[in-house]
Amino acid sequence: MTGLSLENIYKEFGDKTVLSDISLTIEGGEFAVIVGPSGCGKSTLLRTIAGLEEVSDGSIIIDGTDVTGLPPAERKIAMVFQSYALYPHMSVYDNMAFGMKVAKKSKTEIDRAVRSAAETLGLLELLDRKPKALSGGERQRTAIGRAIVRRPSLFLFDEPLSNLDAALRVHMRHEFSRLHTHLKTTMVYVTHDQVEAMTLADKIIVLRGGKVEQVGTPADLYNRPANQFVAGFIGSPPMNFLTGKVQGKYDKGATVVLKSGLQIDVSVTNSSVLKIGQSVSVGIRPEDCVLGGLENSIQATLELIEPLGGYSYMYAACPDAENSLIARTTNSFHQHKGDHIMIGLPAKACRLFDSTNQTIW
Repeated sequence: MTGLSLENIYKEFGDKTVLSDISLTIEGGEFAVIVGPSGCGKSTLLRTIAGLEEVSDGSIIIDGTDVTGLPPAERKIAMVFQSYALYPHMSVYDNMAFGMKVAKKSKTEIDRAVRSAAETLGLLELLDRKPKALSGGERQRTAIGRAIVRRPSLFLFDEPLSNLDAALRVHMRHEFSRLHTHLKTTMVYVTHDQVEAMTLADKIIVLRGGKVEQVGTPADLYNRPANQFVAGFIGSPPMNFLTGKVQGKYDKGATVVLKSGLQIDVSVTNSSVLKIGQSVSVGIRPEDCVLGGLENSIQATLELIEPLGGYSYMYAACPDAENSLIARTTNSFHQHKGDHIMIGLPAKACRLFDSTNQTIW
């Protein structure tokens, strides 16, 4: 199956560097998701892979062939955009067949390819409809079908679900996952939504400021973030961060004194890299916080309760936290806004980040 390699990719617009020294490999058949905040360069990176933007420096290798200088039509790729870009006067069938007609394929070949793609996407009953008679999800599936009939070696998706409502986004995530399993084709998918990334990806590439922050499986990024940015970006709600200084260290652990003067213990595999007095941030996921817990207990004032059915998120004001301290709890825990609560921070669940935001393991 087709793989993709990027080697030292740079992209500049005038005197502004949008992509800086990006090197990564996506194996054949992988579903790779590029995530990052707005303006980080993720869509620009996808467009350089597609050939819609020329790279300023570096190489793009698809299936072992350097395609850096090739036009999009010769790269054996298909791209699905945020906008469906369907021809409003054409039926679903004709929209899907258009590219093959331009390539002067036979009617038999076109019909076979369109109906095969339509069956895969659940569009067989809609082939005679015009785009205006379709739902948002059906339009997006038509755009995907138009890409499928070309039988590309590589699929590129640029935020394809961003125009859909929340319920339809969830449904279409399942559709994308099923499609990837069925086609077994390499896919590169850009989104700003880290929930999409976590649920779809075999591999996630996190970008910030045009640079790669970390590449790994969803579990890698969630459980072993390379730095504080990745730790805060991956996860919903995000990881909690509390600021303090190293007061002591011991075998596989350290004591951190927070701004309020409270001391907490944190598990660290290699405490030898720490220095007494060093400024650090302590990170902990909301689901790891223990309401009413005794270990590393910290007092906070409840600001907001966000009920989500089987569980709730509690947002609490705490002088040591960089933002509101968030804890996940079952709905059997009854508290009210303004109540003082104790939140335990288990040492084994805490992560340490140094002044350069790198994770200390």
